[in-house]
This record gives sequence, structure tokens and C-alpha cells, in this order.
Amino acid sequence: MLHKRSRILWVFATMFLVVCLLIKCTGGHNKTSEQTGASAFAGAEKCEGCHKEIYKDHLQTGHYLSSTLPEDAFFAGNFKPGMNAIAYDPITSLRMEKTDSGYFQTAYLYNQPKKAERIDFIIGSGKKGQSYLGWADANLVQLPATWFTPAHQWTNSPGYPADKIIFNRPITARCLECHSTKFDEVKSTRPNMDAFSHEGIILGISCEKCHGPAAKHTAFHEENPSEKKAKFIINPKNLSRQQSLDLCALCHGGRLNKTKPSFGFQPGDVLFDYFREANPGTPAENIDVHGNQLGLLKASKCFSMSTMTCLSCHDAHQKENDDVKLYSAKCLACHGDTHQKQCKLLASEGEMIRQNCIDCHMPKQASKSIAVTIHHADTLTPVMMRTHYIKMYAYATKNVLDTLKHNTSKKK
Repeated sequence: MLHKRSRILWVFATMFLVVCLLIKCTGGHNKTSEQTGASAFAGAEKCEGCHKEIYKDHLQTGHYLSSTLPEDAFFAGNFKPGMNAIAYDPITSLRMEKTDSGYFQTAYLYNQPKKAERIDFIIGSGKKGQSYLGWADANLVQLPATWFTPAHQWTNSPGYPADKIIFNRPITARCLECHSTKFDEVKSTRPNMDAFSHEGIILGISCEKCHGPAAKHTAFHEENPSEKKAKFIINPKNLSRQQSLDLCALCHGGRLNKTKPSFGFQPGDVLFDYFREANPGTPAENIDVHGNQLGLLKASKCFSMSTMTCLSCHDAHQKENDDVKLYSAKCLACHGDTHQKQCKLLASEGEMIRQNCIDCHMPKQASKSIAVTIHHADTLTPVMMRTHYIKMYAYATKNVLDTLKHNTSKKK
């Protein structure tokens, strides 16, 4: 009897071990250095050979332009004399200058240059604004001037003092993780500052940020051009709902405290194997519209009563640019004629209301975390961003209806 029981226990133990091994093999969370190191990345240019149209479209997106080299085509800010300066007081100013050796932010005192720092990277597409980074040996710092697109002018970078020019805000690996595809960390010689290699950098949220390192994929398909099934690459459309949400939450899931080195997380991984939430359980009303779009979305009935993910409404390959009609069509895919939850304004406003679900249910709101000091202004000016907390907003609906009535009367 004892021998039989031991054999049963041995069988169960063996089955458990097999299951664990299968989970380990199929989960994709135990990556070797070959899969995540510098040699694992192909670079987005490699993708163009087989995905020409997708690659070309992606180059226009805010994701791809989230970090770039300082080239004329990528600057939103104005470098023309008279439009290129911030005056701190009658004798102190900061000027944005282009020279034969590059772009600089230069501090002036009594109209004489006192300190100049090179712009080495542009951060942001320019839709809302751009900030600029400069190398300090192996460290990176945020430069003091930011281009604020809504006001079409240079302002202090968010959080910088309004009465003096400083060049010392450190950029962390976690900052870069959300604005680029790859930076390699190295040992820092400066306390409390992350340091980075100048080599192997992949700027922008490029193909490999969402599809995973592609060197093995591109090598295989170059050697096997007749193979049509994609090998050694991840298609986010094939991820589980949670895997898909984790991928977007890496940068759109609120403040995360990392528990492992930056740039370790890859598509398909479990987010909380690499991070822990900084502010778990924050009510939707207290979540800022910048940086935690997923937290707002999760508080919405649209999310909790469906299987939607970020990809339900967003195409990362396209420049969507806050296209209200496009996003409203996404709403109507679920709230169309056959759905029990339809817009109550259809009866009174007709088809025109179908073209703008977004301004009623996802209005733009002021960010509390991204605000700048415009020259001579007494208060901070926030960036306006569209909330992802989908619900009824009476004030927003009134604004939309007032606009419709105004446009209708103008046509008459």
C-alpha cells in the first residue's frame, strides 16, 4: 500500500515538473542575453525591406518621433533671431542657437555668452512640445528650455526655476525607457546619476519596442525568403489581453518603480515581474491625464464590460493625430445601431453627433504633471490632453452641442 502511494506521489511530482517546464518554455519570460543584448536588435531600417509601407507610415507617428537626433526636420522650436530666446531678467537670457558644430542652448549675461550646452537628442514629436537632452560625459541632462507648441514659444522646461538658468537635471534610464527603444547602461562616476553608452542607441519607439528584438527574425527571413510565416518575432495582435495591456502600460500605465534594470521588459512579458505600482488604487478622478492612460481606461465601463485593449482603438503604425471622426467610428463599432447602449442625442441631433463621440465622452483636460511657465505669466500653463476615463461629461456635451448649433447657424 505504501509502495503504491509513493508511486502515485512520484507520478504527480513528475507531472508537476513537466507542467512547470512547459510554462517556462512557452511563457517567454526567461530571456537569455542573446535575446536581449545589443546583438539581438536589428534596427528599424532592417524592417523596411519586407514592410515598406508600414515602415514609411510609422516614421510619421508620435511614437517614432518620441526621441530623435537633432536634425532640422525634427525640430519644432524656432531658432530664428528674435524668436529663439527666453529673457529671465534685463541682463540674463537663454538663446537657442544653430552653429556649424550643432544646436546649442546658450546662457547669456549682459549679452555675452557664458555657458553653452549642445542639444544631443530631441524628446517629443512637437505635437504638444519638445524637450532637449545633452551629454555630460556618460550621463544625460535635460536642458533648461522646452518648446511649448500650444503657445508657439520657448519656455522653461517643466519643473525648472523661472529665475535662473541651470543645466543639471539628470535623465534616468526609466525616462529613456519610455522615450526610446534601447540605451545600454554603464557604470556611472557621478552619484545619483544613471550613465549610458554612446553606442548601440535605438531612438524612438521603433518596431522592436513592440515586436521585440528582431536580429534573429531578419536573419532567418533573409536566408529563407520563401517562408511567409513570421519567425522569431512577436505580433502584438497575438498576445493575450493582459500581455497586450502590459506592453502599453510600460509607458502608459502610470508611475512604476522598477525592480529590475530598465530595458529588460520585452513584449509578452509580465509587467510586474519588472515593476511595482507606485500609487496603486488611485481613484480615476485623481489620475492625471498624462502618463496613466491605462489607469483611466480601466476605470471606464467600456473597459470593464468588454475585452478591449489599447489596440482596439489605436493603430501604432499610423499617424492618427487626435482624429475625432476616426476614433468615433471605433466607438460606433461597439455602440452601433444594434447595440442597446446608443447615444441619446441621435434622435435630436441626427447623424452629425455620430462623428464626435470623443469630445463628449473623452474631453481634453489640463495635465497636472506637465505644465510650463510662459514668459511673464503668473501661473503655470498646462498641456491639454484627452482623458481616457470614458464616461458622460455634461460640460463637454454642452460644448459639443453649442459648437454644432453655431456651425449650423453659420451655414444658414
